[in-house]
Amino acid sequence: MKNILLVCCAGMSTSLLVSKMQQAAKEKGIECNIQATGEAEVKQYIDNTDVLLLGPQVRFLLSKFKKSLADKNVPVEVINTIDYGTMNGKKVLERALEVIENN
Repeated sequence: MKNILLVCCAGMSTSLLVSKMQQAAKEKGIECNIQATGEAEVKQYIDNTDVLLLGPQVRFLLSKFKKSLADKNVPVEVINTIDYGTMNGKKVLERALEVIENN
């Protein structure tokens, strides 16, 4: 089971993308636990996270999370702006799985 965590300001704008990603995972037969949260709640989820994806609107947090999660070996990446804007759950899921595999 892959654990994917999406982060934005409050976790609300990423919730639709989570639904699209879950649908794409189901169609591909991939077991994933995909959640969205706000920046302040990341610590509650991070121990069970394989990849942390930041919404484009919080890209300024990238270096902060990379530094704070370096010892946990959790890769951090900003979601592609176009994929985020079009809510392309399939592409975001594929990228998340690629990052997990390459970690």
